[in-house]
Order: sequence, then C-alpha cells, then structure tokens
Amino acid sequence: MTPDYTYSYLSVAAMSLLDFVFVLGILGVSRMIQRRHSYPEKLTPYECGIPPVGDSRTPFAVKYYIFALLFVVFDIEAVFLYPWAMVFRSLGGYGFGEMMLFFAVLLFGLIYAWGKGALEWV
Repeated sequence: MTPDYTYSYLSVAAMSLLDFVFVLGILGVSRMIQRRHSYPEKLTPYECGIPPVGDSRTPFAVKYYIFALLFVVFDIEAVFLYPWAMVFRSLGGYGFGEMMLFFAVLLFGLIYAWGKGALEWV
C-alpha cells in the first residue's frame, strides 16, 4: 500500500495559505485601529527613559569590539570542550592530541591578546 503524498502536500499548502491570510489579516486590523497622528514626543528617540544627549554617531573605542570578539572565541571554546569531555575515553590518544592542539592555538591567541593589551578594560 503506497501512501498518498499529494494529500500531505495539499494539507501543508492549505495550512501555509491559511497562515499567510491570518498574518495579513492581523496586520490589516492593526493598520485600521492605529493612531494616525504623529506628535513630536512620539517621534523622539527613546533610550531607557532618558532623553538623548549628543550625537548618536559618536564613535566607540575599538577595544570594546575586540573584547567582545575575544569573549565569543573563548565561549566557543567552552562549547567545544563539553562534548569532548563527554566522549573523552572513547577518543583515545588521537582525540586527546587533537584537543591539546586546539588548546595550544587558543592559548597562543590568549597570550597574544594579553600581550597586545586587549584584555584591559580601561
């Protein structure tokens, strides 16, 4: 007995069309009941309830971006470390050697970043 895939595809297509109509309906109702009057208070930028001061295009120091990238790199290290620790015994010497190479590359990066002063916040 062969399954009828056409019925399955038609049900998915019908549900997708129903979803699309539902989203358009919600957007249409939202458009009909919204306030159409803009006033200066509404058009001002909002940040934490404090009125903005100065130019919004003020440059940030690059060290903050570098610090964030280093955080991501070492966070990824932790993500790779957990599965390795779970299967440590089954990998044998080859898996241990590969992970030590991975640690060596990360340690070199950490020493390099430390030497360049990228880990200093001030």
